[in-house]
Order: sequence, then structure tokens, then C-alpha cells
Amino acid sequence: MQTLTINSAETLSDALGKVREAWAESKFLRLVLKPGKARSSQQNAFSHAWYGQMARELREDDALAWKCYCKLHHGVAILRAEDEDFRAAYDQAIKPLSYEDKLAVMRFWPVTSLMTKKQLSAYADAVQADFAKRGVYLEVGHD
Repeated sequence: MQTLTINSAETLSDALGKVREAWAESKFLRLVLKPGKARSSQQNAFSHAWYGQMARELREDDALAWKCYCKLHHGVAILRAEDEDFRAAYDQAIKPLSYEDKLAVMRFWPVTSLMTKKQLSAYADAVQADFAKRGVYLEVGHD
């Protein structure tokens, strides 16, 4: 499966060319359109800063472990609710696993990288609320 991001006239033209080539090859296509802005570079940066802050303040885990926790507890819920393909894949491959195995899989399973700007903003809000309850105030802003 190929994912195309269209954010300019040039990338639209390129995508239409790829669709035409794929149609000519197989005469069957399934297109899923997901309108929404891609995440911003500021959004990309804040989450990694937050995982480091979590590790410094809650020393029972390192930054990668906190990233996996956040992806599993907050990101998966957002994508399962809004993305049928993600939900189907997650439910088949990950949902039956033990909690510990789910956390381990989060090292490799894409979650936040699949999110739109709006979804990543909801993720940030959920993570901030979760960690505020633990006394960790995640100060890096997001848009």
C-alpha cells in the first residue's frame, strides 16, 4: 500500500499520475482520502521533548518507554476511533497481546507518525492531562 501526501499543485499532479499508472496496471484501486493538515515541525518536536522530561521526572522508565506508554494509552485510542484501517490492523495484530507485549510493540508500530495535526493536538492534550495528574507539567507548547 502506498500513501500519498498532497499539499501542493505539484504533488497533486504527481499523485494523479500514480493513480493512473496503478489503474492501468490492475484496473482496481481502493482510495482512502484523509483530509487534514499534516503535523507541524513544532508538533513533531514537542512530543520528543516531553518523553525526555517524563524520564527525568519519573525515573522508573526511560524516554523510549514513556513514548511507548503514551502511544499505547493515548495515541492508539485516537486512531482506533478515527481510522478504520488502523483499528482493523491494531485489533487483529496487537489487541490480543499481553500489556507488556503491547508496550514492546509500540517501539515499532506507527501511531503518532500517522496522525494529522488535529489528532496530534488531541494526543498532546491527553498526554498533558495524564502527566499533570502525576505532577509532571509538560511545558513545551503545541499548536
